[in-house]
Amino acid sequence: RQGIGEPSVYHAVMVIFLEFFAWGLLTTPMLTVLHQTFPQHTFLMNGLIHGVKGLLSFLSAPLIGALSDVWGRKSFLLLTVFFTCAPIPLMKISPWWYFAVISMSGVFAVTFSVIFAYVADITQEHERSTAYGLVSATFAASLVTSPAIGAYLSQAYGDTLVVVLASGVALLDIGFILLAVPESLPEEMRPVSWGAPISWEQADPFASLRKVGQDSTVLLICITVFLSYLPEAGQYSSFFLYLRQVIGFSSETVAAFIGVVGILSILAQTVVLGILMRSIGNKNTILLGLGFQILQLAWYGFGSQPWMMWAAGAVAAMSSITFPAISAMVSRNTDPDQQGVVQGMITGIRGLCNGLGPALYGFVFYLFHVELNEMAEVETLGKASKPNMANPTDESSIIPGPPFLFGACSVLLSLLVALFIPEHNLALRPGSHKKHSNGAQTHAHSPQAGGADSKEPLLEDSSV
Repeated sequence: RQGIGEPSVYHAVMVIFLEFFAWGLLTTPMLTVLHQTFPQHTFLMNGLIHGVKGLLSFLSAPLIGALSDVWGRKSFLLLTVFFTCAPIPLMKISPWWYFAVISMSGVFAVTFSVIFAYVADITQEHERSTAYGLVSATFAASLVTSPAIGAYLSQAYGDTLVVVLASGVALLDIGFILLAVPESLPEEMRPVSWGAPISWEQADPFASLRKVGQDSTVLLICITVFLSYLPEAGQYSSFFLYLRQVIGFSSETVAAFIGVVGILSILAQTVVLGILMRSIGNKNTILLGLGFQILQLAWYGFGSQPWMMWAAGAVAAMSSITFPAISAMVSRNTDPDQQGVVQGMITGIRGLCNGLGPALYGFVFYLFHVELNEMAEVETLGKASKPNMANPTDESSIIPGPPFLFGACSVLLSLLVALFIPEHNLALRPGSHKKHSNGAQTHAHSPQAGGADSKEPLLEDSSV
C-alpha cells in the first residue's frame, strides 16, 4: 500500500483537522474582507456566495461518492482537499476572485463524504459510531484554537501573515494525503483499468433523491438531516458576525467562545456519544441531540446578554452528537460498496443546506434590519456596545435573533419526523453479514451495483 502503515481512522482524523484548522485561522480576517468587499447588505452577499457553493456541492457529492466507490478514496481525498483550500491564498491577492473561487469550489467541497466512506471501509459495524464521533469531534477540535490564533496573529502582525499560515497548513494537508494516507478501498474492489464504467444512476443527485423517495426509512432520515442542518448551516455562516454586531463580543471573546464550545463538543462527540449509543440506542441518541439543538437555537433567539450566549453554547455542544449518530445509522445499514454513494447523498443534502441556510438567515436578518455597519465601533466598544440596528424595531428588543428562532421551529419539525424512523427495521437482513475488517472484504465489487435495479433500497431491509 502507498502511505504510512495500514489505513486507520487517525489518517482520516488528521486530514479533517488540517483542512478545518486552516479555515479556522481565517475566521477574523474573513469577517474583515467580507465587510470591506461587500459594505452594503453583507449578510445577503454572504448568503449568496454560500448558496452557490452549497448548490454545487449538492450536485457533485453523489458523483464524487460513486467515483470513490470505484477508484478508491485517496485520490478523491486529494481532489476535495485541494479545491476546498484553493481559495485561501486569494484572500489577500484578490478578494473578488477569493469569493468567486469559494463559490465554484463547492463542486469539490465534499471532503466529509469521502472521509466517512474511508472510515466505513476500515471499521466494523460496532466501531463505526465511535469512529464517526471521533471524526466529527476532530472537526470541533480544529476550531478550538485556530480562530483564537488567527485573531491574535491578525491583530499583532496583520491579516497577510494569517493567510500565509493558513495556506501553509493547507499545503501540509495535501502533502500528508500524498505521502502518508494509504488507500482504504481493498484492491479486489477496484477495477483493473481506468476504463471501468460507473453507475450514472448513482452519480445523478436527482436520481438519488428519486431513489430516496422509494425507501421510507431513507426518506425520513434525509428529511431529518435537511430540517436540522438547515438552521445549523445558517448559524455557522452568520453567528460570529452576530456575536460581534448585536451582542457586542470582541474578536478575542468570539475566539474564546469558539474554543470553549469546541472543547465541550469534543467531549460530547467522543465520551457522551459512545455512552448514549450503548445505553439508549441510535435513534434515541438522535432525538436527544435534536432536543438540545431546539433549546440552543431558542436560547440564541431570545438571548440578549453575553452570559446567555455562553450558556446556549454549552447546549450547542451537546447538540453536536446528532449528525455522527445519523451517519452511524446510515452506514451500519448500507452495502459496503455503496458507502460512498449513500454518504455522498447525505453530504449533498448538507451541501444544499449550506447554500439555503446562509441565504435564509441573511434574508431574515435583512428583514429585521440587522446590518453589518459601523463594525469598527462594535470592535472598539466591546461588551459595552448595544444592539446595532439600522432601523431599530420593537421586535428586535423582544427577539434579538429572529433567524435562530426560525431555526428552532425547523429543528422541532425535524424531531417530529425523526420520531417516525422505524427503529426495528434498521437491522441487517439475516444472512447479510458484510463486515468491514481493516478494509479486507471478501465479496466482489461490481461498479454497476445499484444501476441495474434502481428500486433497490439504499438501506438494507428498511422498506419492509
